[in-house]
Amino acid sequence: MPQRKCTKTRVEIVKPLKRITLPIAMSSYPTLVQDKPAFRQWVATMLQTYPALFPAAITQGYTLHDQRVSTKLPAVTLRRIELVTPHAHGQRPVFTMAPSGVLPYLTGYTDAVEKGLFLRRFGGPYGGLAYVFGRAEQYGYRLTSHLGRFEIVATPVQAPENLPRHLLADEKQVVLNGAKAYIATTVGQACVLGAAVALAADEPALTAAYQGFQQEAQHLHPAYQPETVNTDGWPATQKTGRGLFPWMVIRECCLHAFLNIRQACPQRFKAVYPDIQQQVWGIYQTPDPATFQHRVGVLQTWAHQTVTGPTLAAIEKLCAKADRFLLAFEHPPADRTSHMLARHMLPMARWLANARHFHGPWASAERQTRAWAGLHNFWPYCPRAKISQAFSSPAHQLNGFVYHANWLHNLLISTSHVTALD
Repeated sequence: MPQRKCTKTRVEIVKPLKRITLPIAMSSYPTLVQDKPAFRQWVATMLQTYPALFPAAITQGYTLHDQRVSTKLPAVTLRRIELVTPHAHGQRPVFTMAPSGVLPYLTGYTDAVEKGLFLRRFGGPYGGLAYVFGRAEQYGYRLTSHLGRFEIVATPVQAPENLPRHLLADEKQVVLNGAKAYIATTVGQACVLGAAVALAADEPALTAAYQGFQQEAQHLHPAYQPETVNTDGWPATQKTGRGLFPWMVIRECCLHAFLNIRQACPQRFKAVYPDIQQQVWGIYQTPDPATFQHRVGVLQTWAHQTVTGPTLAAIEKLCAKADRFLLAFEHPPADRTSHMLARHMLPMARWLANARHFHGPWASAERQTRAWAGLHNFWPYCPRAKISQAFSSPAHQLNGFVYHANWLHNLLISTSHVTALD
């Protein structure tokens, strides 16, 4: 099959935002934006209630700059403010004050597209969404791409102290125009905090992909340095982690070691497989380092007496990594397996399968990937899930609060925190 000739050159995806999105009913906003004293009072109330959504320099004062009326939404007027404190280059920054009921770039109303974007969680195709909710098929696609321009880290993480100390990282293999590619995924505190398309699985390509998470995290907290990261045994992933965060401890996933043994166990050793399984998970559940080393030695001795070939080699490989697994006792809160990462990569795999992966330029794939990560962090939990009794979404679980009861309103309001960082 002939493939499209699309560029794979990296371009700037995340651009500086000059929009502050705030919670307010759309029925009240048109009157408020025309009344200057009432508008200033509303901004003062929002600043006192949600200071993280505003740039710090706004406390030094601002002036009402102008009004913007769009031809896309004639009924909506947006007012811009100009800060008194100038940037380092001498210009005074200007921000647009927008209600959460209006989408970025004034492409529509939030409540009109919220249900359609929610169905994207289950793989609803853009053609199907256009048939049910109206508008063109490309409207939904472009709307999703716009959401990929926000920072993945700073949108769900509304305070620097909420940045995770312990991470999980892995790559999801995808197809980009018929060629292999990889989504470098970083997970922490129940949220997907990094998702970037790498064109290869070597160290340079993965470094360029994972560097996006590093830059966004240090944009939020310049001194950010995670304590640990849980990965599989792929050397390029581990070298990338050490290069981006030199003081971070690399921990290998115990689950992957067990899966390698299960895969290497042939039919003739099926009778002893339950014993292997019991001993490996007995090692995993060890309460202290001394018992851990003892059980590893017992497993190794038993394996030499019982199995041969690839099964013995897989068990030997696990035992050789005993010193790496011992790091779990030095960092108890860290994840010992990649289970938390798999919980996020499973819906990512469904999304990729429904979309038939990527068929355009690298920039398009990158924006769609980032958009999925942003939506995934704010999509509400299933009502039948036990966690939904305490939290509405992963972002709610991370921060402990929400700005708005509706998930899409909450996402758009949370993007203002990115603006406040500038």
